[in-house]
Amino acid sequence: MKKTILTFAVLALMTGTISTSFGQEPDKKSEKARENLQDAKKEVVDAKKDLKEAQKDSVAEYQKFKKESEEKIIANNKNIAEFKARVAKEKKSDKAEYAKKVAKLEQKNSDMKLKLDNFKDSGKASWEKFADGFNRDMDALGKAIKDLTTKKS
Repeated sequence: MKKTILTFAVLALMTGTISTSFGQEPDKKSEKARENLQDAKKEVVDAKKDLKEAQKDSVAEYQKFKKESEEKIIANNKNIAEFKARVAKEKKSDKAEYAKKVAKLEQKNSDMKLKLDNFKDSGKASWEKFADGFNRDMDALGKAIKDLTTKKS
């Protein structure tokens, strides 16, 4: 009988030890999982917030760029119109030569406006590439207009 009681006591002790050790592990694991989940949720919220700010900045940057570019296009049109008025007083032979050059510049200016209006944003890299190319083309057009008008003067 002592042997049976001792066996039951040992068995009960082992069962109790095993059940308590298994009972604590899942709690620690689930607690850790909950913490990880909350951290992940925080990161998602922060990422969404950063994305919204980046989008706002991008839209504002594009609007500013577009406004400045449109002002340059208007200035180019004004310079071309002033040049046309001066050329109108010239000889017929000079008028024809200048008319061809002016028509070319007007077409380039018009193309630049269309290019600006038709731009579809497809990411930051695309935007930066577009802006760099557009600025380069606008500077070249502005220089061509300036060169034509100063040669005439």
